[in-house]
Amino acid sequence: MSAVLPLPPESGPRRDRARASSRWVGWLGHLLAPVGAVLAAYALFSLLLLWLGRSPAEFAELVWKGAFGTPFSIRNTLLRMPALILCALAVAVPAQLGLMVIGGEGTLVLAGLAAAAIAVPFAGGTTSPLLVVPLMACAAMLVGAFWFGIAAQARNRRQVNEVISSLLLSYVGIAIMNFFVEGMLRDPDQPSKSSTVPVAGDYLVGQIPGVGVHWGLAVALLAAVGLHLLVSRTTFGFAMRIAGGNPRAARAQGLPVERLVLAGMAIGGACAGLAGYFEVAAVQGRANASLAAGYGFTGILVSFMARHHPLGVVPAALLFAGLSAANGLVQRRLGLPDGVMLLLQSLIFIALLVSQSLHGSGLGRRLLTKVRGGRA
Repeated sequence: MSAVLPLPPESGPRRDRARASSRWVGWLGHLLAPVGAVLAAYALFSLLLLWLGRSPAEFAELVWKGAFGTPFSIRNTLLRMPALILCALAVAVPAQLGLMVIGGEGTLVLAGLAAAAIAVPFAGGTTSPLLVVPLMACAAMLVGAFWFGIAAQARNRRQVNEVISSLLLSYVGIAIMNFFVEGMLRDPDQPSKSSTVPVAGDYLVGQIPGVGVHWGLAVALLAAVGLHLLVSRTTFGFAMRIAGGNPRAARAQGLPVERLVLAGMAIGGACAGLAGYFEVAAVQGRANASLAAGYGFTGILVSFMARHHPLGVVPAALLFAGLSAANGLVQRRLGLPDGVMLLLQSLIFIALLVSQSLHGSGLGRRLLTKVRGGRA
């Protein structure tokens, strides 16, 4: 009987081409899934517009004009991006650990209150901004990290689902803000609207020269880049992804899963807290009910569209910021109700969930491979 000879291993160049092809298919799938979800959602939304007697083409034109058509529109869009990017990062970082946190809204509000409370004793503006501004930012980030840390410890100690705990904590945070803004921190000079004392002008965040947008945009972009490097290029980020993929195997390898959960949640909470700081120190100028503008909830959609990639949240935030900026123009020109953009965002979210289900089942990857002429 003749011996069966082993098959020769694949040659180096051939193996490299196979790996490059696999990476190309993966990146194409990550790109086409959110784009396809947006197009599918808009197709469904167009049917609703036609049923209401409105033109989908005119709607798209007004959205473009309201978001990017003029310098004012572009500035209006960019003003919404810092909070969206930071709130999306507050979802994306814990997602590396397999956690789904949806409490960014209340954390942003509570952190904004903390920043405004720090500025109250310095309302006269006589203290150096080099002292007060870092105190405000650090207070907001610490409050955000602490608030997310409560949900992390509830999961570590009592196995409480972080979706439920973070959502409940969000409403508690908003209630705490309302309690203090309407009570001991209320500005007596504002009888018609409950708010804190205005932050002194020296402690407000200035604008980027030539852009017309506050420095929070630059900080948010740097945070996205920094967290991408943390997740993808460090041993800490690698440990986070291992713990998120298989916590039992991570524990078997000696990884401190509970501490990783606490650290990842604290980083996400600090991002939401930083968003609250910029809303107070660069947009509102004080803490009031306007802090609960929905950025925390929209950040969930942004993170999902980016597939929880820290760099991917930037273009996704640009899209949702543009939709928000164009909302008023669409309402005036087409006579649509206030919630029209919320409906479109909801359809996008549903389409994203469907696309992720298809991607997780491997169907999308097999279709891309067939398109390239390879084997399924």
